[in-house]
Amino acid sequence: MSQYVAAIDQGTTSTRCMLFNHAGESVAVHQLEHEQIYPKPGWVEHDPMEIWERTQQVVKGALEK
Repeated sequence: MSQYVAAIDQGTTSTRCMLFNHAGESVAVHQLEHEQIYPKPGWVEHDPMEIWERTQQVVKGALEK
């Protein structure tokens, strides 16, 4: 049985990974911001490769804590 449950939060400005123990307590968090691209007023875009890289980085960062 695994020790922790991971949750990934992909928000508009950042990617975050939180690890929880089986009691539901947060035991580690790692978060990184990503670039906002504004091609037109009122629009925002993101680079999907940057989001994928950030996702891998935050999972690794949370596990290392």
